[in-house]
Amino acid sequence: MSVLDNWDHWKEFLGDRLEQASHEGMNENIVSDVAYQVGEYLAEQVEPKNEQERVLAELWKVADEKEQHAIANMMVKLVGHK
Repeated sequence: MSVLDNWDHWKEFLGDRLEQASHEGMNENIVSDVAYQVGEYLAEQVEPKNEQERVLAELWKVADEKEQHAIANMMVKLVGHK
């Protein structure tokens, strides 16, 4: 099963990557930029696999770049609070 198939697995996967980045010394701005890039990739290349991902994809499509950065930052915050 892909991590994208289940929302909780997806959040856990992102949280683990965030924790790993933090341990490797990535600062908050770099993490934010990477989260934005991941969001861009997912929006352009990956079909949503569940309801939550579909909502995020729809929000991402209608958001401007500043709002997309805000969405990415909120995902970082969401998965950072395990």
